[in-house]
Amino acid sequence: MTAAEFLAWHEGRDDKWELVGGFPVQMMTGATRRHDQVVVNTLVELRNALRGSPCWPTTDNITVFTGHGANVRRPNVTVDCGAFVGTDLQANDPRMVVEVLSKSTRAFDQVQKLEEYKALDTLAYVLFLDTDAPRAKLYFRDASRLWDSRDFIGLDSVVELPELGAGLALVDLYDGLAFEADQPA
Repeated sequence: MTAAEFLAWHEGRDDKWELVGGFPVQMMTGATRRHDQVVVNTLVELRNALRGSPCWPTTDNITVFTGHGANVRRPNVTVDCGAFVGTDLQANDPRMVVEVLSKSTRAFDQVQKLEEYKALDTLAYVLFLDTDAPRAKLYFRDASRLWDSRDFIGLDSVVELPELGAGLALVDLYDGLAFEADQPA
């Protein structure tokens, strides 16, 4: 299937799918409350930070074309700075994707999906958020447009996103969650 064929096939379905190498793959369902809380907090913080800008955060209902259009992914959160077309099913100008890590998809997200995301010319940021500890890893393009990364550990950390004119405090992204004090970083 092409990405366009996939979106037409998927429209109206209640379950979520991604397109991988031209084949539909059903997404896992049943995220934990911790996972969902981090996603919701991230959406709220990004929406507040981006208010008044041409960019808007979206949920995993909006797709991102990767792999030169051969794959259709559903990041937990995407920041789209493209024209808002109410009937579109995909981000038109994705600038940031956020994946909230779960035990079952952690390795796949941080290797396979990361490489797909880094191949997108419009993307400036890929943010991975842990649910076991207040820990984030941000991949970003440097001044030469090469990818670099930075780790953020602890609730006092702030993930700065200068290309979006925003910053995300981990204390806000993890609002409502408790962590074991002796958990290793």
